[in-house]
Amino acid sequence: MKTILNGKQLAITIDRLCHQLIENHLQFENTVLIGLQPRGIYLSDRIYETLKKLLPGTAIHYGKLDITFYRDDFNKGNTLHVPNETNIDFSIENKKVVLIDDVLYTGRTIRSALDAMLDFGRPASVELLALIDRRFSRQLPIQPDYTGRTIDAFISQKVRVLWEQRDGKDEVILVD
Repeated sequence: MKTILNGKQLAITIDRLCHQLIENHLQFENTVLIGLQPRGIYLSDRIYETLKKLLPGTAIHYGKLDITFYRDDFNKGNTLHVPNETNIDFSIENKKVVLIDDVLYTGRTIRSALDAMLDFGRPASVELLALIDRRFSRQLPIQPDYTGRTIDAFISQKVRVLWEQRDGKDEVILVD
C-alpha cells in the first residue's frame, strides 16, 4: 500500500482544482457541476462547498448523477448493480457541464455518464474533472480537463480514495 495523497495534500489539490474551475468559468452563470454516483459525489461535494466559500453569493447549480442503468456491463455477469439517487433539479440545456469523478480509469463510467446526462438536456459543452487520472488504462478516448494527480499504475493495482465522512480519513492510496 502506497499513499498517493495524504489528507493535507488532498485538501490542497481540491483547492487547486476549484481555482482552475473559477479561472475557466468565472461566475458560473452558464456552468453546472454534476458529481457521479457513487464515489464521485464525495469529491463533487467538496468541490461545490469550496467553490461556495471562494465565490460567496454566487449561484452554482450542482447535481448528482447515477449511471447504473447506462453502464455497458449492466446485464452482464453475476454482479448486482445497485442504483443510487440521481438529483438534478435543473436543465442542462445549453449549459457548460463539469462532470466530476474520483478516479478516471478505463473511461467507461464517463461514457455512461454522457449517455445518462442527455436525459436532462443537451449541454453546450462537457468537461471532466477527475481527482486521479490512471492515464495508461484507458479503453475509450476520454481525457480529463482538470486533474488532481496523474498516476501510472499496473492493471493489478487499485486506487482507493478514502473520505473522512465515509472512511474516517481523507487519503488516496495505491493498493497492490
